[in-house]
Amino acid sequence: MLFGDTFHTARSIINPNVVLIFLSVALLFVPTPLDLFSSNKTSLDAENIINQTPFVLLPEPVKPLESEVTRLLEAAKRMKDSKKIEKADKLYSQALHFAPDHPELLMQYAEFLEKEKHDVVTADSLYSKVLKRDPTNAAALLRHQINLPQVKAIDMKHYKAIEAKKYALSLIAPSNLAFRRAKREFYFKLIYHNNAIEGNTMTLSMTRSVLETGRAIGGQSIREHNEIIGMDAALHFLNGTMLAPDNPLEIQTILDIHTKLLGHVEPEHAGRYRTHQVYVGDFVPPKPEDVPALMSDLVTWLNSPEAWSLHPVEYAAIAHYRLVYIHPFVDGNGRTSRLLMNLRLIQAGYPPVIIKVEDRHKYYEALEIANSGDIRPFIRFIAQCTESSLDGYLDSMGLEKDNYSEEYEDFLKNNRGSEIQEKDDVITLP
Repeated sequence: MLFGDTFHTARSIINPNVVLIFLSVALLFVPTPLDLFSSNKTSLDAENIINQTPFVLLPEPVKPLESEVTRLLEAAKRMKDSKKIEKADKLYSQALHFAPDHPELLMQYAEFLEKEKHDVVTADSLYSKVLKRDPTNAAALLRHQINLPQVKAIDMKHYKAIEAKKYALSLIAPSNLAFRRAKREFYFKLIYHNNAIEGNTMTLSMTRSVLETGRAIGGQSIREHNEIIGMDAALHFLNGTMLAPDNPLEIQTILDIHTKLLGHVEPEHAGRYRTHQVYVGDFVPPKPEDVPALMSDLVTWLNSPEAWSLHPVEYAAIAHYRLVYIHPFVDGNGRTSRLLMNLRLIQAGYPPVIIKVEDRHKYYEALEIANSGDIRPFIRFIAQCTESSLDGYLDSMGLEKDNYSEEYEDFLKNNRGSEIQEKDDVITLP
């Protein structure tokens, strides 16, 4: 009753309008959440308010990403201990998607791949990634040093398998009608996939029609037609001027390739270095003012004994990566890089290598890994594409793909270990 009487008395003697005015004024002095973090202090000191307000210290909340990675790691370990290797592999892979730079995850997954999947190549790439971020990681350094000779041996074995298939292709007479038809069909595929990777929506049959008839395809943009015509022009430029292996590469050669590619698409940019900064997803290419010097360094390397001592697939992959890293042009960098790559491979007796649009994700992923400091996965990806292209030719000729290793070894022995003479084996375009 006491509080009830007091309240009743207050209501009888206090003007309601006065109460509203009082409350309105009081609210002006109540701090809002924004006041507490504002740098503009008014009549209240946010720091004093916080100091005078009792609160309970709570532990810092675990980041959702870290919590998810921990959960996946624990689940993967349980699957591994239960000998459910494939499930464990999927869980590790999923965790890596969430946190590609997580050091503990990288180490655990690398050890799992090495011991359970016997995949020392991928494991070594993960160890290298750890060392890139922490060169003092003793465990990663030890495993890398142990695995490196085995990884190199695996890579060389793959190169030998590729060389054996190249040797099988070299046995086919250039005048063989089926071989000439295969070259023409693969030429259309090369142009189609090169453009499709960059977003051109023309199908393979449309690409073939444009090149064979010279007629436009209804419903398709002029730009997409011109991209096909530009790729065809660039390939014929290489075929007519640059296939001799002893023909030195110059900066002007790369500019001419780019001019042929984009001459009908973006003539104002064709054959010209970019003059502003560009961005490719999370990757930031070098500044435009650095491009001329970087291109000069690239061409010096392309003509150096060091570069020519590499296996042609290695040379081609590194040349591709270095040019696309510089990103010297506003547009057409990927296509120009793939043409530069194919120039070296054709000079060495390989057919033009096709990077299929279906493999675009793998292609970009390998480039991203190279940007992080390990170019070997990208070189292996190009090696796989080289072998796939050779397989395509051999399949089209009705030839076995895997029966030439011994014959190739005999060839090498009979020729004192030398490779096929590259000048005599240049594969020209149709």
